Amino acid sequence: MAAWAAESIDLGLGLGHVAPLVLGPAVVPEITDPSEAEAETELAVLSAVAHGNGPNGPAVVLAALAALGRLDQEHAMVYFQLIWNALREPMRQALEALIMERQIEGEATFPPFVQKLIDRGMREGKLEGMREGKLEGMREGELKGKRDTLLRLLARAGIVLSENESARIQACTDIAILDRWIDNVLGAKTAAEVLS
Repeated sequence: MAAWAAESIDLGLGLGHVAPLVLGPAVVPEITDPSEAEAETELAVLSAVAHGNGPNGPAVVLAALAALGRLDQEHAMVYFQLIWNALREPMRQALEALIMERQIEGEATFPPFVQKLIDRGMREGKLEGMREGKLEGMREGELKGKRDTLLRLLARAGIVLSENESARIQACTDIAILDRWIDNVLGAKTAAEVLS
């Protein structure tokens, strides 16, 4: 897009040409040095926007974030939002993880708005973990209920299980198989008929 926009424009009628000045990724340097970013904060922000998703993305973004610490809160938050909006989701997640790691190790301190990002990332991670745990817990509860039902029905039918058969039932993690075994109890005389 930048190359297209930088093409010379013919004004027509022999009036000449205009060569637009275009600011694109090829023109913006990758600033990875925090001291250089601090000296040229706005350029560091542009660098993070242009190159934040590239191979040196984490270094470019961290340099820009370090430079934002010298600005007043209002400007720093605006610049941070520009950088954040330019990042794709994998880079956002990598950045959150890297910032949290550096905070935990005490290697770096970040401005309060970056700390909010860390806190939000941790909260979202905990919520996701809780959701996954809840679903896993529900599944385990359903499996346990099916196993208990099967064992009670076998006991009522007078079918005695060997250690291997009992272990097979306890090891089963497929609800459909447990349902089939529960259905097999009706009319069965042996454990082999149930577990077929």
